[in-house]
Amino acid sequence: MKKANYMALLPIGVFLVLYLGLGILFEYGLKIPMGFYSIPIVVIFLVALLVACVQNPKVSFEEKLEIMAKGVGDKNIITMVLIFMAAGIFVGVVGRSSAESVAYFLLSIIPARFAVMVLFVVSAFVSLAMGTSVGTITLIVPIAVAVANGSGFSVPFCVGSVVGGAMFGDNLSFISDTTIAACNGQGCAMKDKFKENFGIAFPAAMVTLVIIAVKSMGTDVGDAVIMEYNLIQIIPYILVLIGGIIGMNVFVVLLIGIVCGAVIMLATGATAATDMLANMGTGVSGMFETSMVAILVSAICALIEAYGGFAALLQLIKKVFKGEKGGKLGMGLLVGAMDIATANNTVAIVMANPIAKEMAETYHVSPRKAASILDTFSCIFQGIIPYGAQMLVAVSVATELGSAVSAFEIIPNLFYPYMLLLSSLVFVFLVPEKKRK
Repeated sequence: MKKANYMALLPIGVFLVLYLGLGILFEYGLKIPMGFYSIPIVVIFLVALLVACVQNPKVSFEEKLEIMAKGVGDKNIITMVLIFMAAGIFVGVVGRSSAESVAYFLLSIIPARFAVMVLFVVSAFVSLAMGTSVGTITLIVPIAVAVANGSGFSVPFCVGSVVGGAMFGDNLSFISDTTIAACNGQGCAMKDKFKENFGIAFPAAMVTLVIIAVKSMGTDVGDAVIMEYNLIQIIPYILVLIGGIIGMNVFVVLLIGIVCGAVIMLATGATAATDMLANMGTGVSGMFETSMVAILVSAICALIEAYGGFAALLQLIKKVFKGEKGGKLGMGLLVGAMDIATANNTVAIVMANPIAKEMAETYHVSPRKAASILDTFSCIFQGIIPYGAQMLVAVSVATELGSAVSAFEIIPNLFYPYMLLLSSLVFVFLVPEKKRK
């Protein structure tokens, strides 16, 4: 273990102060819509990297470049970036129209009284298949608003259920950037992390459905929402889910999904061949920022570790959290604090990964459990904060459709994140270790 040096953590502090400070200024001071997401996060990380390079003048710049190169060249970082790109191509090829088909299919066969439960289930499935909670919210919130206007359920209730379902799927999806980041950062197989996570998320989802059902009983319900749908387009999503669950290599799974999706989209005339190539490019481009963040954070963390920053942080954590259970809670609070500061669960996981890995070794926590804790706790905080992309997009879409709603009206209806927090604490403190293996 290197000698502890708290000053080595300065780059993280600089990033958090700049990003959080500018985010609050843009969002609440200047009233810029999606203010937190108007900040070029890559530029802020470059500033933090510059601070790390200026520190410790005893180490030459050439040596610092070698340290950064080793961090960026780690197998897990390269694998993470390649998976990000492959997942982007998959989403670009398959498109998102099938999400609406799933929703309208279920709404057509299930009584209107259970419409909000359908919204939660559909959002969970779509997010699980697509690997993006924000994309899911963008697609399903318009349906939620239509359900609210047609059935009599309140808009915050319907939208809150969509956000909760989207976070359930994002937490478990094999192609979610949070899953990719957590698994590669902790060095565990995605299927192992899925099994670990499922035991936490599924009970929370079941309790959420019960709460939604009970709350739905007190509403006078109108007519169901009926629209056209085409279920053949969900086949690539199902293949990706099955392949991930049975433990196939993630690249093989995504390749199968891409090929199957391309054939279906071309055969059904949903996309022209030239448009599909453009969509592939758009999908990869959509992963650019996430990939660059992973690369920059790995370089910054390599320098921080070399300077003794992680040794200092672990020293502090050991004073506060005792034993294996304390270590797991510490990991959860660490990634939660990162998420509150960055309003981005993927960035939070990427930043917390190297610290959490050393914590896992110190507290004897398996890689699959560490990855599960990071993904789950980041999901909890990201699903609740009023300035996160999920909440901002949900409010924006609902308002554009003429159903103005605020984040603070939706937050009391976010039953799933609250149940997930409860389930996670049970997982950490009450479930015997032997039952989790």
